[in-house]
Amino acid sequence: MNWSTQVTQLLGTAYPIIQAPMFGVTTPQMVAAAAGAGALGSLALGDLPYKECIKAIELTKKLTDGPFAVNIFVNSIPEASEELQANYKQTKTFIESLAQAHHMEVELPEFNEIRLTDYHEQVEAIIEKGCKIVSFTFGNLDAESIRILKEHDTILIGTCTAVEEAQLLQTSGIDIICVQGLEAGGHRGSFDDMDIPQIGGLSLLSKVREQVDKPLIYAGGIYNANTLLATKVLGASGFQVGSLLLCSEESALLDFEKQRLAQVREGDIVLTRSFSGRYARGIRNAFIDAVDNSPYILPYPYQNKLTNLLRKIAKSSRNADFVSLWAGQSIHPYSKESTKDILGNLIVQVEKLHHGLAG
Repeated sequence: MNWSTQVTQLLGTAYPIIQAPMFGVTTPQMVAAAAGAGALGSLALGDLPYKECIKAIELTKKLTDGPFAVNIFVNSIPEASEELQANYKQTKTFIESLAQAHHMEVELPEFNEIRLTDYHEQVEAIIEKGCKIVSFTFGNLDAESIRILKEHDTILIGTCTAVEEAQLLQTSGIDIICVQGLEAGGHRGSFDDMDIPQIGGLSLLSKVREQVDKPLIYAGGIYNANTLLATKVLGASGFQVGSLLLCSEESALLDFEKQRLAQVREGDIVLTRSFSGRYARGIRNAFIDAVDNSPYILPYPYQNKLTNLLRKIAKSSRNADFVSLWAGQSIHPYSKESTKDILGNLIVQVEKLHHGLAG
């Protein structure tokens, strides 16, 4: 099978396979292992501040000489109005009481203790460290950031969850568009975090292919040769995998989280705003049930910042009912092999299936 596509040509990889940037799961070691498989590793910077971005990039560069992307969140930040601050206080009290009812003692941060990140400081870190591939989600980069990154010969990968979003990315000069299906694990890449498009990935991919002429990466439900080749037929020239790597050797998930994934069933996978304020797909638990059925959900990133300490404490105490464990709709055996081997096996499976179909 000829793996050369517009995506491999732009990214400089042997294969058009992208390791998804999963903030809280992806590690520099995972990124390096993906690069070692000839794929594109993606370093999830999320909303980390400047100094932490520098540290993560430097560590990744020590581990691999291969190309890798850095991924950032480009969402707008709601105004810190009096109403928002009042809602924050009420939500803080509700979540602390909920935790206490489940035998967890936690004092969440006050509103004025929250540190928010402006993605422009991340762009500064990216340019300073010479990163040449930048992917982003939750919206589009502003025109000035696009101009500056382009001046530094940076390949830009934007995320869309609707045709209109893809068209906006194309118009603004983004090089590659990642089409994220509704079935994908983790956060929706939608520009509007409250009104997410309810369209499945394969339908969305074919519609976007008709409307834009940029190379497309598809993300959402790819876990084997069949699903990868299906998206190729519909117009994808790059293939992003995330849930496939959740239990990999390099994953930041702990053993109890990996064990929960091994037991997951279709009905356990839900869309929720409970942990972050943005819609994300993951495994249902007690926290999700309680918060999604309450008025105590703040807009992103305030809900995310508020629940951060709670999630850390739950993780350290191995409490699966209060951690955000993201996963897509494609349930499959979650391999504990290295990322390099998981991706290598996928490549071999695709080549065998493609050869069989061609024969």
